[in-house]
Amino acid sequence: MKQRGANVFRSLDWIVLLIYSLLLFMGWFNIYAACYDDTHDSIFDFSMRYGKQLVWIGVSYVIVILIMASNFRLYSVLSYFIYGFMILLLMAVLVVGTKTNGARSWFEIGPLKIQPAEFAKFATALALSKVMSAYNFDIKKISDLLLAIGILALPAGLILLQPDMGSVLVYASMIFVFYREGLWSMVLWLIVVGIAIFVTTLQYPLVFVMIGIVIVAGIWLLAFGRTIVEVLIAWGAVAVLTGLLWIVNHYLLHDRFEWHHLIVGASLILLPAVAIYSYMQRAWSATLIWLGLIACFAVVFSVDFVFNNIMTDHQQTLIRVFLGLEVDPKGTGYNVEQSKIAIGSGGFAGKGYLQGTQTKFNFVPEQATDFIFCTVGEEWGFVGSTVVILLFLSLILRIIYLAELQRSAFARIYGYCVASILFFHVGINIGMTIGLVPVIGIPLPFFSYGGSSLWSFTVLLFIFVRMDASRDELL
Repeated sequence: MKQRGANVFRSLDWIVLLIYSLLLFMGWFNIYAACYDDTHDSIFDFSMRYGKQLVWIGVSYVIVILIMASNFRLYSVLSYFIYGFMILLLMAVLVVGTKTNGARSWFEIGPLKIQPAEFAKFATALALSKVMSAYNFDIKKISDLLLAIGILALPAGLILLQPDMGSVLVYASMIFVFYREGLWSMVLWLIVVGIAIFVTTLQYPLVFVMIGIVIVAGIWLLAFGRTIVEVLIAWGAVAVLTGLLWIVNHYLLHDRFEWHHLIVGASLILLPAVAIYSYMQRAWSATLIWLGLIACFAVVFSVDFVFNNIMTDHQQTLIRVFLGLEVDPKGTGYNVEQSKIAIGSGGFAGKGYLQGTQTKFNFVPEQATDFIFCTVGEEWGFVGSTVVILLFLSLILRIIYLAELQRSAFARIYGYCVASILFFHVGINIGMTIGLVPVIGIPLPFFSYGGSSLWSFTVLLFIFVRMDASRDELL
């Protein structure tokens, strides 16, 4: 037993541990700066947030030791059990959880608050890795793809009920895992296009959006070998059916629907038939494009419903402010404006540690949690911000490198899940502090204040590090 334990720690990837430790303590010093108070100036004051964070950092290292001392095979054997247990916790928090900031996301146990949604990420990554590493699994088979999507959709759906949109979107990041395991690259592009259409539809008249979709789809079809005649016939059929629907709408329904509804309706009726025809001709690329076009029109048709009926008022306002459709510098847009001022005022080398005026006078709300990066920007400047970003980038690239070295599909897939989750958190968190993405409230890994996020990211990362330490045995 001692020999095995010694071998594990000898095989530990010390580069990952070093980057992890640097991020952890840089985060701790920044939390101290964000919460600094002259009346509580000791960094070891455990009544303050930075004091509590130090305790949680200590617990994190205990978690690292426990994981490294465990049997690496447990994570594959118990993956479904861990996943099921987390699903039960996500269901339980909806009933008995504590409501904070409008979301029922926390279990409150004395002074300790636990957020199951944070721990569900590594549980979902384990279950997804188990499913996708099965001998007969093929991501290109519709049934297997739907199974993998279902593994992600179940926890995401429960988290959406809390509601916590930021955590829900994290699960979408695992599309990169699907892509690595052989999913058509066109599917990834269609997802990107769908997001672009959703945003564009909120900003511009629907008729312009649909004309743009038609032009792009026509060019794409021609690029994949379809003739101009075939494309014109398809669009001509849509135009004829739109005209027939207009007659019905005008004379029988008394103009209940607008033109764009009629065009989308005609497209959703005819395009499936064209897709089936292409499929029967074994024109796979054209079939995917037609199906993608159906999905695009479906997105256009659903934007109004999703935006007005599923998103909360707060989320709607965040998106409007981000897209420039609404100006709210003293309300929803206040955090981002103050954050950009703080980061910009840091200049090249920063104002100096504990010298940030935006930080010191609490101009930025949630500065120790979601907006911790603006403390880095103000006090450490461009140089410090670049160092932090490079550390995160180095960690993610190191995980991908190690994932490619794995001799088991389970460990490789799990490694890519870890890299995808960290990449999404880092990109979105830093992006929202500088106004590049809407504020959705997700923490910066290992940096933001909070025990649940710190421990969950630690577990997520070091389960993979434990697998990597025994990669020669993990077959």
